[in-house]
Amino acid sequence: MKTSFPKPAQPQWYVVDAQNQVLGRLCAKIAIVLRGRHRPSFVPHWRCGDHVIVLNADKVTVTGAKAEQKAYFRHAGYLGNLRETPMKRLLKDQPGKVIELAVKGMLPKNPTRQHTLKQLHVFTGSAHEHEAQKPLPFPLSIV
Repeated sequence: MKTSFPKPAQPQWYVVDAQNQVLGRLCAKIAIVLRGRHRPSFVPHWRCGDHVIVLNADKVTVTGAKAEQKAYFRHAGYLGNLRETPMKRLLKDQPGKVIELAVKGMLPKNPTRQHTLKQLHVFTGSAHEHEAQKPLPFPLSIV
């Protein structure tokens, strides 16, 4: 017996305004749309997700004391080269990086993650250069 898979649909483009949105809740919905889990034709081993444009990334909010307590770590591979960046400083200097790292942590840890992250476009202002793709408003009612 053969297994039938639906044909992958053309990817849509969605635009979401992150102003006054909670970081974790917003990124969870973005990760669902990037993977394509909101589509009835979802297949786990195919790249069938959509593109997401995030505007006003600098105006996203975090709950509790995460801004002061959460830290991001990176390591260059040499002894003693563990670097720590507090979330408060990263929100001030590179607010788009906070959203990218949050979405990255919510995607599956396999080779498709890097390809899926290329479909995420984060901007700090309210303007973007993807008007030619005719983005639709983001379906925040997902899940």
